[in-house]
Amino acid sequence: MSYKNRLAWEPLRSIDSATLAGSYVKIGPILANPSYILKMVNNSNILVTISLDGITDIDVCPASSFWLYDEDTSGNPTPESVAKGTQFWIKGPVGIGLIYLVSIYVL
Repeated sequence: MSYKNRLAWEPLRSIDSATLAGSYVKIGPILANPSYILKMVNNSNILVTISLDGITDIDVCPASSFWLYDEDTSGNPTPESVAKGTQFWIKGPVGIGLIYLVSIYVL
């Protein structure tokens, strides 16, 4: 059996929560590819808020937790993804620990 899709990883994005100060900051560069699996790992001691435009709150990631979005890679002619070029922003108070963003795309 051969698989239809192969997955690849973009470079890991991270930010030290000690650098946060309550305003939105970018977490790494824009997505170089459409993201089909997106994971945030919050290894810090603070809740962080997520934005796609640096203004609008869209999600949170509690301290010492993670979230995972697994989009459609089933061969659908119009698969769902987070668009290439998307910039992720993060805000929270000063904390201790790192926050990571993992993006997986389809080759």
